[in-house]
Amino acid sequence: MAASTRILSLSLGTQTIGLAEFKTGQNGGLILSAYETRELLADPAADATRLAQTKLVLDEIVQKRKLKGGKVNYAVSSQSVFTRFVKLPSVGEEQVDQIVGFEAQQNVPYPIDEVVWDYQLVDSGDASQVEVVIVAVKADLLDDINDSVEQTGLKTTLVDVAPMALYNAFRYNYSDVQGCSLVIDIGSRTTNLIFIEPHKVFSRSIPNGGSTITGQIAKEFSEAFQEAEERKKRDGFVSLGGAYAEPDDPDVARVSKMIRNSMTRLHAEIARSIGFFRAQQGGHQPERVFLSGGSSTLPYMREFFQEKFQLPVEFFNPLRNVAVGSGLNIDEIGRNAHRMGELVGLALRGTSDCPMELNLRPAKVVRQHDLAVKRPFLIIGGICALLALVAWWQYFVQAAKTTVTATTALNPKITELQGFEKKINQAKADIKAQQDTAQPYLNAVEDKTYWIQVIDDINSRLPREYVWVTNFGIETPKDTPRSAAAPTGFGPKKASGTAAAGAEARGPVLMLRGLYLFNSRGAQVVDDFKAKLKESPYYTVDEEPSHNVRTAPNETDWAYDWAIPLILKPINAIANTEK
Repeated sequence: MAASTRILSLSLGTQTIGLAEFKTGQNGGLILSAYETRELLADPAADATRLAQTKLVLDEIVQKRKLKGGKVNYAVSSQSVFTRFVKLPSVGEEQVDQIVGFEAQQNVPYPIDEVVWDYQLVDSGDASQVEVVIVAVKADLLDDINDSVEQTGLKTTLVDVAPMALYNAFRYNYSDVQGCSLVIDIGSRTTNLIFIEPHKVFSRSIPNGGSTITGQIAKEFSEAFQEAEERKKRDGFVSLGGAYAEPDDPDVARVSKMIRNSMTRLHAEIARSIGFFRAQQGGHQPERVFLSGGSSTLPYMREFFQEKFQLPVEFFNPLRNVAVGSGLNIDEIGRNAHRMGELVGLALRGTSDCPMELNLRPAKVVRQHDLAVKRPFLIIGGICALLALVAWWQYFVQAAKTTVTATTALNPKITELQGFEKKINQAKADIKAQQDTAQPYLNAVEDKTYWIQVIDDINSRLPREYVWVTNFGIETPKDTPRSAAAPTGFGPKKASGTAAAGAEARGPVLMLRGLYLFNSRGAQVVDDFKAKLKESPYYTVDEEPSHNVRTAPNETDWAYDWAIPLILKPINAIANTEK
């Protein structure tokens, strides 16, 4: 990732908000140039106002440091994120996205369209399988967190997961460490365990932290959570146990024992997590332990874990390979170094490639970043469009000048041609008048041949035997208005007015009547005749059953009645059909 002159990192803890400003040195290394930290109300009863507190505290820091408009990388706490380590068979790169997407749907305990998720391939050193880290957070929760950040004037660039940011900081500062290391990050609500090997990483969150101890103290002394928190900070330490003498103050002794009991339970959970890491993840026994987090600096915490694990235990120093600016108080930075692991890990994402590069940006942030990437191209496109418009404008100006010159030259010819146009229009009007006068005569000629054509058509479709036409003529069925008997454009008569208006939907009916002779096919000969009539361009067969007549054959008669109504088509429709 390209280096930048200023990198802002933000750690959003449950009890502590930390914001650091880093700069990049000439050799690409990190330089810590500013650091601010603020405490939130630790009482779990205040969780409903946690985001509001975060916004107020962060807004104060932004105003003090004049960071409004700055781009920031921040981490989401592990208790808000679902993390799963999955082993997959080694496949081609083109299939990884598809397989991981399927695994995400199977492992994430929420509908996949309601979360923001990402994954990272881990180099396990085994060519036969691929290890994948899948992380997901509820989209609405992430939107609320992001809003509390961006409403202070900061602009989100990257959203990481706290344990993975801590992992990047460890790999950067302790690249020379071999074997398996265990980082115990003791926070306010949770303790994050990060198992780190050269080709393996595994993290697990335990719901036991500083607030657990504070809650027990508040219950034991029947006091408010905030007062218990102050008592823990003032009197708290991990009791050494065994033959060590207890403090003279009985209240201090009670607090130290409670802290030891809580840490003992935490150690039991850590021991189970180590067993799980070795059995299920194929990891090794940790060779050393690093302590991190706000609660890790309670007195004798290091000695307690060294006694329990029988391993070298030291405090994680995320500034081991990070320079500290000359304007900072070295002593203050040293006292807060145990809290700065996530901040360093987030800053590294802006300077170099990291072993873990997860990004849980909200959909809104992704759209803004995509627009920012496209903005130069949009500007260039807009300039090109503007230049094209200017070119077209120049073209049309020149075309207008040419048009005026040509029009001036053509005006005398136009005037001359307008005189001819008037004569032509007058001739057209005379022709139209003559056509209107001749139309009745033309209609009469058409009417003269109309019935001949209809009769010839019917005769051509009449069978050679068994069927006779005995009568035909214009009739009006019972359900047809009398005015529809001869509408305009039908048959030999041209109706107008009411008759024409009433027949728009139906033409006059030519009723064929006749007899068919007793034969081996029976009434089928009439049906065949009717089928041929349907092919005619001059009329359509009325299918209304009440209008059709066909007497069934019997054993006494030799001939039987039939009647078929034909609806005549307009003359113009016949002409179009013939064309």
